[in-house]
Amino acid sequence: MTSAGLVIRDAEAADIAAVRALLVETWHATYDGIYGWRRVAEITNAWHSLENLHSQLGRGEGVFLVGLIGEEIVATASARSERDGAALLTRLYVLPAWQGVGIGRTLLQVALACFPLAPVARLEVESQNEAAIAFYERMGFFLQRQARFDGRDDTPNTLLMARRLFVE
Repeated sequence: MTSAGLVIRDAEAADIAAVRALLVETWHATYDGIYGWRRVAEITNAWHSLENLHSQLGRGEGVFLVGLIGEEIVATASARSERDGAALLTRLYVLPAWQGVGIGRTLLQVALACFPLAPVARLEVESQNEAAIAFYERMGFFLQRQARFDGRDDTPNTLLMARRLFVE
């Protein structure tokens, strides 16, 4: 399998059900072993509900992208601009069957290119998601600090990572 034929475009309302299915599948594949199936289902139902995903379409301060091979949505990414001008990558997921062929790398590059004046890109990654941490390190991100998402005890433990983008 290769990423040949990958098309990346802005997400549309008609894509939301497929994006949700992609997120549910990738979250279970990634996090069931860490949090258990039930907790992953709770998180995906809250964070990746159709309503929440619809509300993210067309936001002026960010991008919501999908990656397609043929007619199938195989990846999604979202990012937004922070108050300090940084680009915050809020989501990057590739269906497990399509991981490892360059889709994530390409989608990340396209998402960050949407913020040409951003001095830095930031992201949060679950501290036990070793595959994602290794991927982001290969993409030039480095560890800034460890934190709890939103400062809450019932949410995943995260690493805050960053990468310099723009040099004057």
